[in-house]
Amino acid sequence: QVQLVESGGGLVQAGGSLRLSCAASGRTFSTYAMGWFRQAPGKEREFVAAISWSSGSNTYYADSVKGRFTISRDNAKNTVFLQMNSLKPDDTAVYYCAASYGGSGNRLQRGYEYDYWGQGTQVTVSS
Repeated sequence: QVQLVESGGGLVQAGGSLRLSCAASGRTFSTYAMGWFRQAPGKEREFVAAISWSSGSNTYYADSVKGRFTISRDNAKNTVFLQMNSLKPDDTAVYYCAASYGGSGNRLQRGYEYDYWGQGTQVTVSS
């Protein structure tokens, strides 16, 4: 069982930055690929970014955030991060982190590849 707790959300002006964190319980964090998803009001959940298990040498991004967002992980701290720069009002959503045991590659863009989900953190970008 893995428990995920997101933090770092808030209100920011367009063009600003936020850094989301997701702390995981358990001693097997490094064996999970990790992902970030978001869901805006009235819209379906969408993939944002993912990072491979272990060293996190592979990262994946949605086209809408490529070049602005960076995903990283610190296995010693059981934490995955999402650095968000140049934020836009369209980035407003609840952001969820998720853990996937066995997922890899482009499959990490699919929500059903993930075994555990956090409760989400709200990000609001004002224009």
